Amino acid sequence: MCRSIKTLRPPATPGVTDEDIRAAALQYVRKVSGFRAPSAANAAAFDAAVTAVADATRTLLDGITVRGGGSSGGTTTPDA
Repeated sequence: MCRSIKTLRPPATPGVTDEDIRAAALQYVRKVSGFRAPSAANAAAFDAAVTAVADATRTLLDGITVRGGGSSGGTTTPDA
């Protein structure tokens, strides 16, 4: 499932951004829901799911210990 979602864990992907995490979350929710873009009636639930999956992904990446190092500290925020 979701073969197009790339690995976000360092060192496989260094410098993962919030945008990378959100894109992976969006891909996952699209796959699970079967919608590329939800109808207006489903938009709120779809968007909430993307946010929840992105938050869970960020929590996971921040908590992972990479062999040979400490926690991955895997996320960075792009400069605004």
